[in-house]
Amino acid sequence: MPPKVSAHPKYEDMVKAAILALKDRNGSSVPAIAKYLAANYKLPDNFKKILSTQLKNLVKSGKLLKVKASYKLGEALKKAPKKPKKKAAPKKKKAAKKP
Repeated sequence: MPPKVSAHPKYEDMVKAAILALKDRNGSSVPAIAKYLAANYKLPDNFKKILSTQLKNLVKSGKLLKVKASYKLGEALKKAPKKPKKKAAPKKKKAAKKP
């Protein structure tokens, strides 16, 4: 059997998008995050239970910070993965003119 492909991105990505969109100064609460996810993604009925588990895992890994009953982005999620810059092609030296 092929693995199931979900109709939504990873919870980490969805939570990051929710926190950035909500723009709460003191972090976003679980109900606010859940409401945003329900409005913007097609999720299973039990997504609130999965969400709470994922939030705990993200706090353990340092990707989220828990502030009272809210969550803020940790340093790991604040820094977007930077695309490696392409090195400039070495310039070709012009051949010296022959007399």
